[in-house]
Amino acid sequence: MKFKTKGLVLKQQNIGERDRLVWVLTEDRGILRAFARGAKNIKSPKCAGTGLLSYSSLTVFEGRDSYSIDEAEALEQFVGLRQDIENMSLAQYFCELCLHLCPEGQESKEHLRLVLNSLYFLSHKKRPALQVKVCFEMRLITLCGYMPDLVMCASCGVYEAPEMVFVPSTGKLYCASCAERLGIHGSRLPLAAVTALRHTVYADFEKLFAFELKEELLAPLSLSSERYVAYMTQKDYPTLQFYKSMLQ
Repeated sequence: MKFKTKGLVLKQQNIGERDRLVWVLTEDRGILRAFARGAKNIKSPKCAGTGLLSYSSLTVFEGRDSYSIDEAEALEQFVGLRQDIENMSLAQYFCELCLHLCPEGQESKEHLRLVLNSLYFLSHKKRPALQVKVCFEMRLITLCGYMPDLVMCASCGVYEAPEMVFVPSTGKLYCASCAERLGIHGSRLPLAAVTALRHTVYADFEKLFAFELKEELLAPLSLSSERYVAYMTQKDYPTLQFYKSMLQ
C-alpha cells in the first residue's frame, strides 16, 4: 500500500553505496523509519528529499514489516543552518529529542509544526538561539505529556514573587521564601525569567516565540529547561553536550 505524507528527516544512515535509511517525523504517522533506495546518489531525485533536516513531500510504500520511500521532494532544507555550526548542532539536538519523545504511528502535526518553526527561527536567526531552545524544549515536553506546574508557588499559592525557584525534578515552582523555609533546591529565577518560562508552556502556539528577555537571563532559563527535560526523560543527550561545547 502506498500513501503520501509530509515530514522532516531527523536522522539518516547510509546503507551500502547507494541507499539510505531515514527516520522521518511525519504529520500523520509520527516517527517513521524507511528505506530510500538509490537516495545516496547525488543524481537521484530522492537525494535532497531524504537528506538530514529536509522537510519533504514523500510517497511511501508500506510493506509487511517495513517502509520504503518511492518519491521524495524537498520542500524546505533550512540552508541557513548549514552555514552556522552552533545552530546546526542545536538543530541536531532538537532532532534527537524528537526521536526520543515523539510517538510512532500516531498523528503528530503539533510536534512537526513545533520543530519546523524552531528550525525556521534558528535558520533565519529571527530569535536568539537559547530562546528558541527553551521554547522548543518546554513545549515539546509538554506536548508529550510532561507539563510542569508553573501556575503558582506549590506551597503558599502566590502567583508572583521577585524571585522564584523552579524544581526540574518535579516540575513545580516555589517562591523564594517557601523554597528557603522548606529546604527546596532548584533553579532560582527572577520574575522576568519565570514569566518567560510560563509563556513557553501556556501561550498559544502562534505567540510561542514572541517574547523578549534580557540576554543574561536566557542562559539560566535554558539550563532550567534542559534539566527539566533530562529529569523527565531520564536520558542524557550527546547532541546537547556537543552544542554546549560549541558555546565555550
